Amino acid sequence: MKILLVYPETPASFWSFKDALKFVAKKVAEPPLGLITVAALLPQDWEKKIIDMNISPLEGKDILWADYVFLSGMSIQINSFREVIRRCNTLGVKIVVGGPLATTQYKDFLGVDHFVLNEAENTLPPFIEDLKNGNPKPVYSSDEYPDITKSPAPMWELLEMNKYASLSMQYSRGCPYDCDFCSITMLNGRTPRTKTTTQFIGELNTIYNLGYRGPISIVDDNFIGNKRKLKEEMLPLLIEWSKERKYPFSFITEVSVNLADDDLLMDLMIEAGFNSIFVGIETPSTESLQECGKSQNLKRNLVTSVKKLQGRGFIVSAGFIVGFDSDTGSVFEDQINFIQKSGIVSAMVGLLNAPSGTKLYKKLQSENRLLEIWSGNNMDGAMNFVPKMNYAELIGGYSKIIQTIYAQKEYYIRVKSFLNNYKQPFWNKNKIKLKEVRAFMMLIWLLGTLEKGKKYFWKLFAFSLLKHPNKFPIAMTMAVYGYHFRRVAAKI
Repeated sequence: MKILLVYPETPASFWSFKDALKFVAKKVAEPPLGLITVAALLPQDWEKKIIDMNISPLEGKDILWADYVFLSGMSIQINSFREVIRRCNTLGVKIVVGGPLATTQYKDFLGVDHFVLNEAENTLPPFIEDLKNGNPKPVYSSDEYPDITKSPAPMWELLEMNKYASLSMQYSRGCPYDCDFCSITMLNGRTPRTKTTTQFIGELNTIYNLGYRGPISIVDDNFIGNKRKLKEEMLPLLIEWSKERKYPFSFITEVSVNLADDDLLMDLMIEAGFNSIFVGIETPSTESLQECGKSQNLKRNLVTSVKKLQGRGFIVSAGFIVGFDSDTGSVFEDQINFIQKSGIVSAMVGLLNAPSGTKLYKKLQSENRLLEIWSGNNMDGAMNFVPKMNYAELIGGYSKIIQTIYAQKEYYIRVKSFLNNYKQPFWNKNKIKLKEVRAFMMLIWLLGTLEKGKKYFWKLFAFSLLKHPNKFPIAMTMAVYGYHFRRVAAKI
């Protein structure tokens, strides 16, 4: 068999970091971990190629080369996802579709030969067996969650690794919390399932032996879902591994804000090489947090928690949402004030949406508030339900948040606040590499010479160089992020 694995194009958004990646001559932030894991689950004697459409165009000859095209993607990629299906149909090549978008919305897609839904460790083997026997079914699904200790190491070697700003790994699946707008517990369950420490370290060795050095995103639903196992087993061995190799990787992951309550866990993560975390803050409104079931964010001062994480050594980025039923006209100013006080530089603000099958989706369905059309991108003004707040007021307030927090003055104030509070990990030596010299020259030209409002950049430049010289590279990286965020915000 010849199998072409295709990852659809992702539209421009804050998450894409498209304009920032140009500075380091990279195409994409992270690779499609799901597809290279699927590749490892396929028979070894099958020929496999992967095309990430965010790096290379999908040519007709690529499709025609394959016996089957395997397609996976997320909601935000829905337009490109449909186009890949259409092209396979036009060229007469069979297509197998899976992943989170298909799992939640497979009935919305025409022209697919076979759906392999849920987690591939359970549903792909029976499809392969039926395919060998000549009687594959249209749909394969499973209500059971697989034991991921039996999941194979992803085939990173299929990737053009030098085109990605970071590589991806996974340690666990599932999240103990159950926010009503989130599809994670529906897809992966509430009981975190982890790989063995030996398995995880083995995957690290594979990446290390392939010659990669740099950031790795551990793309868990909530990395700290099983704190005991992390503290007793995984992190002590990861610390030993990282120290022996002089920290070849830095780690990025997603956690719940209650990491700030566990000093030991924070210290172990920093010592292991973690320096960047994403946290779902969502909103400073207690009413809206209660509405969506975000219990882990209640009964705490969220700004204090964020500051503690930064002071321990984490660069904290966070997600924020507007459009809850409990939101009032004051929420927009409240979000702006919170983001500025917290010093969260990468603050990703989007409109509330209800992914198919979530608690929120079912609630809105019962209230007859769902809309038919949705782009999957909650940063382009799209919603898939009728909000209680007047839509024009909501969009106007959302735009105000974006235009304010990413305006140069407010953005650079936030960077300075972060630098004042941030404790840089001991292992981060900030050695300058040749590619970073190129990025720095490009930075000076675009932000310090061509861009309007360049005085704010030069103020940050002087501030970080004089007051926080060891953090100067981080300050300049955040300046690059700001350039990207402003270019995206200009389209909102």
